[in-house]
Amino acid sequence: MRYLAIIFGAVLLLAAGSVQAQDEAEQPETQEETEEERDARRRVRRLGDVVGEGGGEWSMDAPVADIPAQPAEPPPDVSLPNPDQDARLQSLLTSRAFTPDDPDVQNALSDLIDEVEDDAGAALSDGDLQLASRLADVIAEIDPDRPVIGAIRAEMERIGSINELLAQAETAFEEGRLVTPPGDNAAEYYQQVLEADGDNPTALDGLADVHGALIEQVLELAAEMDFEGAEEILAQAGEVHEDPDAIEQAQADMVAMREQQIADLDEAALAAIDEGRYDDAEEDITQLVALGHDRERVDRLRSSLEDARLYGSFEPGQVFTETLEGLDVSGPEMVVIPAGTFMMGSPEDEADRMSNEGPRHRVTFDRGFALARTEITVGDFRLFVDDTGYRTEAEEAGASRVYDLNSGRMDRQSGINWRHDYAGEEASDDLPVLHVSWNDAAAYTEWLSEQTGRTYRLPSEAEFEYALRAGTQSPYWWGSGTPDSPVENVTGDRDQSPTGARWNVAFRRYNSGFWGPAPAGSLEANPFGLYDMGGNVMEWVEDCWHDSYVRAPGDGSAWVNPGCDRRVVRGGAWSSTPAMSRSAFRIASAPDGADMRVGFRVARDL
Repeated sequence: MRYLAIIFGAVLLLAAGSVQAQDEAEQPETQEETEEERDARRRVRRLGDVVGEGGGEWSMDAPVADIPAQPAEPPPDVSLPNPDQDARLQSLLTSRAFTPDDPDVQNALSDLIDEVEDDAGAALSDGDLQLASRLADVIAEIDPDRPVIGAIRAEMERIGSINELLAQAETAFEEGRLVTPPGDNAAEYYQQVLEADGDNPTALDGLADVHGALIEQVLELAAEMDFEGAEEILAQAGEVHEDPDAIEQAQADMVAMREQQIADLDEAALAAIDEGRYDDAEEDITQLVALGHDRERVDRLRSSLEDARLYGSFEPGQVFTETLEGLDVSGPEMVVIPAGTFMMGSPEDEADRMSNEGPRHRVTFDRGFALARTEITVGDFRLFVDDTGYRTEAEEAGASRVYDLNSGRMDRQSGINWRHDYAGEEASDDLPVLHVSWNDAAAYTEWLSEQTGRTYRLPSEAEFEYALRAGTQSPYWWGSGTPDSPVENVTGDRDQSPTGARWNVAFRRYNSGFWGPAPAGSLEANPFGLYDMGGNVMEWVEDCWHDSYVRAPGDGSAWVNPGCDRRVVRGGAWSSTPAMSRSAFRIASAPDGADMRVGFRVARDL
């Protein structure tokens, strides 16, 4: 539009120049023009808007205006979005370019800029920064001192800063930087936006999203049993965004998860104890403490775990049996022996002491173990032989030693084996099995382990003496001399054989009621609930024979040397003198030896 005015002005100038040239051609030259005459002749008359009276000619009676041939400077290249305003702007800018000092043009242009400034202010109020910015650019070209320009640019800068913060917040959120690290997290960026624009919906929604993500983290940590961390994150969520219902629900979920996890851990701890996974049980109990489980319940679990470490799933003194696989019968009755410590051997001042009973030394059992309540009976051993076809060493040798009731001597007799009693007669199933070697006893324990899936074995020498003494340190588990009642089947001066024989060396005024082995468990049990430990029949133990306890183990384990040719026999027998009935008494025998005084009982690891 502005160039139309320029072209129109140029046409007027050309027309005026043409008329002037024609007038000068028609007039004769007279004299040289003065400067004033030339200036007057170059003036251009404004066109009138009234057609002249003579034959369609234009009237030239218009005021004269001084218009330069070229504009002082090109008009600024600006435009307004409003077409009417823009037409006025372009016309006024063109006029101002040719007549920059024309007050009418300046006033008209100022009026127009007033209108544009009002429009810019309205656009700014409406939040239409694009329109406000465009109008501000036009105003700045015409009148750069207008206040609205600074206001719009300040708002543009503020909005730009907000958009940058929102972009940083979005990036931080996507990267998981919700509330940390300080100064570079989504929550802080959104809060800075709200400081600049209190109702910014994007920032408000963003904080709600951060809050929701924190709640998810709370539940994840709770599921991992990190309730301390979950509580911390939940507190942060409350600071980021106010949503009491969500916080309350998260807390309720945490409580429910905590209670469920406590119940699961309690059950898992018990299962681990029962299954012998003691380290797992310890870890479960530790987690229960961290979760604030009931103190009394935790103490009971710890007590159960401690007992289990010592006694497996049993309790001290408990009697149990285990089913023999495929036979549908029970194995030997076992008694749980408590863990503890004792002095093994005899003191140097004990009567009838032998040198191989020392030096006296302390033995400590960190774990309990189980010991058969009685000696293995003929019936017990029969199950083993019938199931395996095993032949004892006495059967292979074709003989064993028996007691001759007539002579009172112990002689070797052919055809004697585990099926016979001390005198060579057929043995009843309730009698302790005799005529078995150490090797036979070891074979029975291996079979018993296979049948039960548990570790059965011969007891160590330390285990046997510890269980025999049952917490006592006197020469006999019942005291220092003759028993007051029939507690063990040992020699008494009141005992009498079927042929009327009596013992020459025996406990005075004592009668156990038996000559020869009694049925297992016929007399009294010792304080650990074990029968016949100090009498009835002597028993094989695991250890190799050593002449003293120098360098003997202090943990209760068997003292075994590869290839040893003698094993230890412990405990009293029906034929034992008072010296041989002492708790510290011990003898040696070849592992393939067998006679009518020696049997065995089994031990089991817990």
